[in-house]
Amino acid sequence: MVRSLVDLLTTHASHHPDRTAYRYLVTGDCDGEIQEISYGRLTQRSRAVAAWLQERGLAGSRAMLLYPPGPEFICGYLGCLAAGVVAVPGVPPQGRAQNHRALTRMKRLIADADAKVILGGREVITALSGMVEHLPDLADITLVVTEDIPDEAAASWREPHLTADSVAFLQYTSGSTSVPRGVMVTHGNLLDNERVITERMGHTPDAIAEYGHEMFVSWLPVYHDMGLIGPVLNTVYLGVTATLFSPLHFLQQPRRWLSAIDRYRPHTSGGPNFAYELCLKHAGPDLLDRLDLSSWKVAFNGAEPVRAATLRRFTDTFAPAGFRREALYPCYGLAEATLMVTGSTVGTPPTLLQAPENGPHAGQADAAAVSSGRPGPDVTVAIADPERHEELPEGEVGEIWVRGASVAKGYWRNALATRETFRATLTGHEGRFLRTGDLGFLRDGELFVTGRLKDLIVIDGRNHYPQDLELTAEMAHPALRPGCTAAFSVDRGDADRGDGGGGGAGVGSDLSLFGEQPVIVAEIAPDSAGEAEKIIDVVRSAIGEAHGLAVRDVVLVRPGTIPKTSSGKIQRHASRAAYLDGVLAVIDALALS
Repeated sequence: MVRSLVDLLTTHASHHPDRTAYRYLVTGDCDGEIQEISYGRLTQRSRAVAAWLQERGLAGSRAMLLYPPGPEFICGYLGCLAAGVVAVPGVPPQGRAQNHRALTRMKRLIADADAKVILGGREVITALSGMVEHLPDLADITLVVTEDIPDEAAASWREPHLTADSVAFLQYTSGSTSVPRGVMVTHGNLLDNERVITERMGHTPDAIAEYGHEMFVSWLPVYHDMGLIGPVLNTVYLGVTATLFSPLHFLQQPRRWLSAIDRYRPHTSGGPNFAYELCLKHAGPDLLDRLDLSSWKVAFNGAEPVRAATLRRFTDTFAPAGFRREALYPCYGLAEATLMVTGSTVGTPPTLLQAPENGPHAGQADAAAVSSGRPGPDVTVAIADPERHEELPEGEVGEIWVRGASVAKGYWRNALATRETFRATLTGHEGRFLRTGDLGFLRDGELFVTGRLKDLIVIDGRNHYPQDLELTAEMAHPALRPGCTAAFSVDRGDADRGDGGGGGAGVGSDLSLFGEQPVIVAEIAPDSAGEAEKIIDVVRSAIGEAHGLAVRDVVLVRPGTIPKTSSGKIQRHASRAAYLDGVLAVIDALALS
């Protein structure tokens, strides 16, 4: 009986020790340096790490993982699982610009997880060793460079006592609307969600054979649930091969992603919506002429709102390179459910629902609602009234609730939040449900995600989804960067505390002196600053016409400055705080008279 991914790794190493598990593109380029690790070698290295942890009596404790992208992280992660140690993936501090934010988050995670050891790459551990006087919490934590652990240590590895309920790792949430919390993912959760991913993405034995075990290409960060549970761990679950490279190398040159798909011809690859937009931005004739994307079977799109316009444009642009509309694969998931909850049907174009005739985007094909597919096998999705805890009729928007074996154990050392989020009861249903905090509706068994419950904007008794306002703004003028707009509301009393970082300081006489008022913060290219006044007027008019709202402020900011989570989600609460504190990186804004 398979109890964990450790058992599956052992099986694969026994049956095909020389098969490549992971191929890592060191420079992000297919013709650059490449590191490969076989299943036999992966098993040896993970057991060596596990034995080191076991010999120091660390079974059951937490280990922070701070690695640069590469195979060493995977060895460290699987080593923790093989030792019965709870892994805590983290983001290593990199560069001066990243240091403060990364260090702050790292300190918070170390303290919350009560980590006893930090596993990492040589450069990271060396850097941390020099920070002990500035980070006193590190003084009592063992720091280890796992690549220095000798292979011979694997011989002393002892199989840990694991059950389905044993915690495998803590996946800290990205904190788009709250302080990050450690989700306790058990070994049973992991196995079940890998089963769900395998079924929904069509990773059948026939597909694996057809693709010669080349199933994934991924640049996604491995410390994030989408990058870890998907491409990295489904690879171990199936015993296949994945090609990986650094998120930074993708961001520097998005064409590297498509070039790797062309070179290695995987079945599955994907990312958040913004990744497809980046590829579109860099899609010149020189790239299209040398690409063959015809093997790409599952192009998953999740972790942030999926835009119908992006799906259409990506298909139209890359069709000459063999990309098929049927490969588009919107999906939905969250860390609290390990990862995947719903996914599209492989080989079928995504379902789009046109905007209602009386809605703000009536008649606009690019504003259609995009289905995130159907629940995985043995996963229950219900749409609930968040106040009455009653199931809502089909087509009605409510909070998305989930039940199934992939739903995690709860939040680490947070009984209150666990009870509120993981122990919900729904009238007419047996068992407990996970409250996702996401809003959506079901139509013909498919899930349509509409927004976040905490981000909902209520003005004059009417509900407005920030995603709708953001889409209207982005469609109003081409200078606004896709997926880089934040809509939120401010109370008149709060808003008058500051000028929004350079935005309009006054309010039109038609607005109430009390209540909530909408604000739009949008990234534009600096070379569009000369049109700032025109852009602001166009955005105001579009939102007024489409939503019947008078916008308090439209603030234009520099590219890359709107706060986002590690998965690319807009952090509207952080954007709101920056607006109120007057610290937005403003390009220009129009003050109303």
